[in-house]
Amino acid sequence: MAVQISPSILSADFARLADEAKAVEETADWLHVDVMDNHFVPNLTLGLPVVQALLKHAALPIDCHLMIEDPDRHAPAYAEAGAGSVTIHAEAAKAPVRTLRAIRAAGARAGLGINPGTAIEPYEDLLDEADMVLLMTVEPGFGGQHFLDIVLPKLRRARSQVAGLGAAIWLQVDGGVDLETIERCAEAGADVFVAGSAVYHSDDPARAVQALRAQAEHATTHAAWANHTTPGRPG
Repeated sequence: MAVQISPSILSADFARLADEAKAVEETADWLHVDVMDNHFVPNLTLGLPVVQALLKHAALPIDCHLMIEDPDRHAPAYAEAGAGSVTIHAEAAKAPVRTLRAIRAAGARAGLGINPGTAIEPYEDLLDEADMVLLMTVEPGFGGQHFLDIVLPKLRRARSQVAGLGAAIWLQVDGGVDLETIERCAEAGADVFVAGSAVYHSDDPARAVQALRAQAEHATTHAAWANHTTPGRPG
């Protein structure tokens, strides 16, 4: 499976979002946008109007990560606005199947997010409703946190569950991903990597993306799970 890098603008300069998006457009696959509401997580970032404005200027597809209460109500609007991927959290959604299907119906890939302390097993029956599973590798709410290795066994289990379904569901990791941790994530089963500080706190964001991709691709080449791929799912 192809490695994908999704730089997080949570670590970018909010006053220069269009420029920050352009800085990585030649080397990244997605632009990751963290939507936080100061209720589901203890932070307030940006919402639909900023995403709509960013969509007019960003060449990369937008990867919206909704860390909000009531995603069942709000998530479809991000897909309708033109986001390429919209992720809701299992802990917040009351009607996850309906919401994931609504995201897909609006033309975006549907993602299911899971916090570090949440087991994936209760949501195994939902996996086939998603195009991507996002495993948080920090507690959600703030950028710049240290990577939580305790998530790696869950990532391996998620990869095994996805393989058992025979579906090309992407596995994304978000939080503390840098040159030192990305190989461990790739080895455990991740194929989509969100990186904020490692990209936007570097002197050259585009080159930082290239370095992260190289590390992840090297680890993926040697990972046991990567020898068992499935056909890509349209999205």
